[in-house]
Amino acid sequence: MDLPTIKHQNNGTLVPVTCLSFFAVASGFLMSLIPLSLASFGLSKSLVPWLASIFYLGILIGATSIQRLVSKTGHRIALLIFLSALILTITAMLILPDARVWLIARFMAGFAVAGIFVVVESWLLMANSDKQRAKRLGLYMTSLYGGSALGQLAITPIGITGIAPYLTVICLLMLAILPPLLIKKGQPNNEQHQNMKLSELKRLSRPAILGCLVSGLLLGPIYGLMPVYISNQVQNADQTGMLMAVIILGGMLVQPLVSHLSTRVSKSLLMALFCLFGTLGVMGILEAKSFVIIATSYLILGACSFALYPIAITLACDALPVAKIVSATEIMLLSYSVGSVLGPLFAANLSDSPDGLILYLGACLISTCIYMLIKSMHNAHTEQRPQPL
Repeated sequence: MDLPTIKHQNNGTLVPVTCLSFFAVASGFLMSLIPLSLASFGLSKSLVPWLASIFYLGILIGATSIQRLVSKTGHRIALLIFLSALILTITAMLILPDARVWLIARFMAGFAVAGIFVVVESWLLMANSDKQRAKRLGLYMTSLYGGSALGQLAITPIGITGIAPYLTVICLLMLAILPPLLIKKGQPNNEQHQNMKLSELKRLSRPAILGCLVSGLLLGPIYGLMPVYISNQVQNADQTGMLMAVIILGGMLVQPLVSHLSTRVSKSLLMALFCLFGTLGVMGILEAKSFVIIATSYLILGACSFALYPIAITLACDALPVAKIVSATEIMLLSYSVGSVLGPLFAANLSDSPDGLILYLGACLISTCIYMLIKSMHNAHTEQRPQPL
């Protein structure tokens, strides 16, 4: 039976959002589980930054070739393919607990996750107006980060040793497969997608590309290295999972605010403000003594770090025709992936300080804040300049 062709304005959100929610819980748990469970499989902790970076390298490579697959199969079938591939990578890690196998598996997992992100993002972004796109992307980010925060909380009841936690992740991903498997209607028309030409790439917003890049530079280390940093800071496995959940909960809670402000405030200025508040969160983590203030600081850091990507990607899609959305999301994901590959390596090697990771995040935030402020002031000056008659 041929897949139905639905006009983009009738795209359903049920399948991508439900699928994403289960995927996010599994992914959030897995991101913290991998660095914390290495010892139980006889693997060295020195593998942590490499596993994080090679995962994002897989995302980077995947982001360059997903559009063609989506065009051939449609969004629904592509989503099933990428979720199934992700399950296979986790199965391989359990069967062969070897450093080389895990590195290869995480690379392939990155490729699959890139596909999931591009498919779901483009599915939701194929809307009639910037306001509707912002609303849908806010729903996407809330589901993604809410599920990821919930996944962090699984560390305490399920644990981090043995194969049971990984089997839990596989079961969650199987639940994620059910919506696109059972619901065959509501996907975008797979004949709409077009590649962006080189001349069009040059016209993409530089703050948007940089925003995605910086988002990767922040979130790569947060996902890959932060669980180890927090466990050394609090010396308590329960608090490690709780603080990781707080970080991602901040990312979830800020999404309605991002959706509301992104159509009312200059997006460059908005990214500058979030970077500024994120820097305050970094200062709180370094200086706070009580657990409540530390948790609040992590909440602020998470909110500001996770706010950048949705703002940047909506900025990139402003004024783009619907047919170019898949290609644009690929390019933004590519920028994010470059940052995500480099971020864990930079954070792990630029400083020998015990707080090197937090200092690195602060440096990324404040430098991006300055750039975005300059760019927003320049844009405001350009808009106010009188046009020639």
